[in-house]
Amino acid sequence: MEKKVRVLIAKVGLDGHDRGAKVIAAALRDAGMEVIYSGLRKTPEMIVEAALQEDVDAIGISLLSGAHMTVFPRVLALMKQKGLQNVLLFGGGIIPDQDITTLTNLGVGRLFTPGASTIDITEYVKSWVRDHRPH
Repeated sequence: MEKKVRVLIAKVGLDGHDRGAKVIAAALRDAGMEVIYSGLRKTPEMIVEAALQEDVDAIGISLLSGAHMTVFPRVLALMKQKGLQNVLLFGGGIIPDQDITTLTNLGVGRLFTPGASTIDITEYVKSWVRDHRPH
């Protein structure tokens, strides 16, 4: 039996708007993945620790606060420190195109902006995990 893809969906910082994160969590769950939702107001350290504890294949961060240029690099650095280089870090929110390019060049996976298709997001996660994680 094939192992289910495990995804941590996280809200970092003071951003209290979690509707999008919950929509994505439900879409991933409906696509057959195991989803762990972090709840609100987590630190990058808490997110990476939860990813380690839950043995996830991917971390999805929803960020609407404008702190994406701080949060994503910090989470990426902590992931490398903890040996999570083979875990996908992706996300979404209100992120300008030039910042998406910069973050992608740093090693962050796809970043989805408002209106992105939940089908595109679930297919991306499934495809990345299939191509990068031994099961």
